[in-house]
Amino acid sequence: MDKFDLKKTKSGYTLSVPTRGTSLLRFPLFNKGTGFTPDERRRFGLEGLLPAQHNDIATQAERVYRSICFNPDPVGRHIGLAALQDRNEHLFYKVLSDNLESLMPIVYTPTVGKASQYFSRVFRRARGIWITPEHAGRIEEILRTAAPFTGVRLMVVTDNESILGIGDQGAGGMAISIGKLSLYCAGSGIHPAQTLPISLDVGTNNQSLLDDPLYLGWPHERLRGQAYDDLVDEFVHAARAVFPTVVIQWEDFRKENALAIMDRYRRKLPSFNDDIQGTGAVALACMLAAVRITKTTYSDNRILIYGAGAAGLGIARQLRSQFKDSGLNGIALRQSILVMDSRGVISEDREHLDDYKKELAWPSDLASALQIEDNDRANLQKVIAAYKPTALIGASGQAGSFSESCIRTMAENVERPVILPMSNPTSISEATPENILRWTEGRALVATGSPFDDVKMRGGLQRIGQANNVFVFPGLGLGTIVSNAREVTDSMISASAIALADSLSDAELASGCLMPEVERLWEICGDVALAVAAQAVSDGVAEKRSMDELQQAMTDYRWRPEYPTILQGASGGNQDE
Repeated sequence: MDKFDLKKTKSGYTLSVPTRGTSLLRFPLFNKGTGFTPDERRRFGLEGLLPAQHNDIATQAERVYRSICFNPDPVGRHIGLAALQDRNEHLFYKVLSDNLESLMPIVYTPTVGKASQYFSRVFRRARGIWITPEHAGRIEEILRTAAPFTGVRLMVVTDNESILGIGDQGAGGMAISIGKLSLYCAGSGIHPAQTLPISLDVGTNNQSLLDDPLYLGWPHERLRGQAYDDLVDEFVHAARAVFPTVVIQWEDFRKENALAIMDRYRRKLPSFNDDIQGTGAVALACMLAAVRITKTTYSDNRILIYGAGAAGLGIARQLRSQFKDSGLNGIALRQSILVMDSRGVISEDREHLDDYKKELAWPSDLASALQIEDNDRANLQKVIAAYKPTALIGASGQAGSFSESCIRTMAENVERPVILPMSNPTSISEATPENILRWTEGRALVATGSPFDDVKMRGGLQRIGQANNVFVFPGLGLGTIVSNAREVTDSMISASAIALADSLSDAELASGCLMPEVERLWEICGDVALAVAAQAVSDGVAEKRSMDELQQAMTDYRWRPEYPTILQGASGGNQDE
C-alpha cells in the first residue's frame, strides 16, 4: 500500500486511499464500518453495503466495548479485540484508549501470554511478517513485498523463545509483538501504519508445539549457532535498507541471544531490548519513587535482586548506574546490590558462572562476610537476614518464592521495605500484594509486574501500582523517533526512568504508590519521550534542538484514533464497486 497518504490538519486528518467498495471495507486501516458518512458511501461505492445508520466513532466504541465485555473469558476478549483490530483499526484503538485500565491486561500481560500459547488454534488473519530460515538470502525482498506500508518507523522483533515467564512459544510469540505495538499506538500516538510486528520464526524446542498438527510455525527445532547469527544479521541489514529510519525493540529473546544482539546492533541502528533495559528502567523508577515517599536518599539503599536472567541483569545494571551517579564507588558500590539466582548468591568463588553473571558477582570476601553457610546461600530468608536489604526485587519467574518468613524477616530490619515482585504473568508472581502488605502490617511499598486488584487496608483500599514496562517502552520509542536519534544510549534509558518517577503526582506518592495510574499513560509517555529526546540531543546522537522544538515536534507527530476524512487516491489494483 505505497499510496497510503495520511495528513494531519488543524481540523483533523485526511487520508488518501487507493481502493473502493468492498475492498475498502476489507482493509482495516481504511475501514470505518458504520462510521462512513452518507457522502463517503456515495463517493466510494459503499451504498447498500452497510446498515443505514451512520455512527460517530464514540458511539461505535461504546457498542463494541459492551460486546467485548459480554465475554467473561479474558482470552475470549483478546480474540474479540484482535478481530476488531483486523477489521477496523481506528475503532480498535479508540476502544483501547478509552478503556485502557480494563483492556490493557487483555491486549498485554497477563492475557497475551495465554494468547501466545493458543495462537495457532485461534488464528484468523495474518498480521506482521514472519521471517524463517527458508527466507535466508531473500529477507530484504520479503520485507519490501510483505510490508503493508513503506514508512515504518518502529518494529517489535521477537524470536519467540522466552515469552514472558512461560518460555518457548514458537510462532505464537507474534502475539507479544502485536500487543506491544498496540500500546505504542494507544500510549505514544505512533500511527499504526508506521509500526510492524516481526517474528523471527527460527523453529521451536517446545515439543508439544512440534507434535501439534495445528501448529502454524516453522516446524523444526530451533536454529542455533552461526546460522542463527547470520539470519539475524541479514534481517537487521535488510530492515535498515528497506526502512532507513526504523527503531527496533528486541523482545523475548533467550538471555544469551538477547545480550549478544543488543550489544551487536545498538550502534548500527537505534534499538533496545525491553526485557533488559526497559525492565531495568521501571525498577529504577520504583526505587526513585520510594526515595521520594520515604524522604531518604537513594545511596542509602541495599537492594537484593532475586533472579539473574535478562531482567535481573537489566535491573542490576540500571540500579548500579544510579548508585554511581549518587556518588557511590568502590566497595560501597559493590555492596549496594546483591543478586541471587537458582543456585544462590552470585559470587566470584562460585564455579561455572555464565559470562554475563560475572559482572553481577560479589567478591568472595564480601560474600564470606555475610557469614552464611555455603549450603544456605540459596536460602532467600537467610540471605535477607544476613544482608538486611531495604528493597527486594523479584525477577525469578518462581511463583510464591517471596514467602511469609522472607517478607517478615525483611520487615524486621527496615521501616518501609520496598518489595517488587516483577515476574509476570500473574501466575508466576513471587508474592501477592495482599500477602506482602499483611505480612508487613501495611508498611511495605509494593509494585508488581502484572496487574493486581486493590488491597483492603485499614478500612480503605491500597492501590497496587504496576512495575510494568508499558510505562517506559512506548515513550522510549517515541522519543527516539521524534529526535531522529541514531542510537539508544544508556543515558536515554536512565532518562526514561527518571522521567517516569518524576511523573508521579503528589496524590499518588502520598498514597504510597510507586507507579502512576494506567489511565495517565498518554501523559506519561509524553513526559518520558520528551526526556528521552532531550537526552539524545545531549548525548550527541540527535540533531541539536531546544526543548520547545522537541515538544512541538512530538505534538505534531502524535496520532489520535479518530476517523480521517478520506480522499480518493491512485488505484492500488482491482476495485470492487
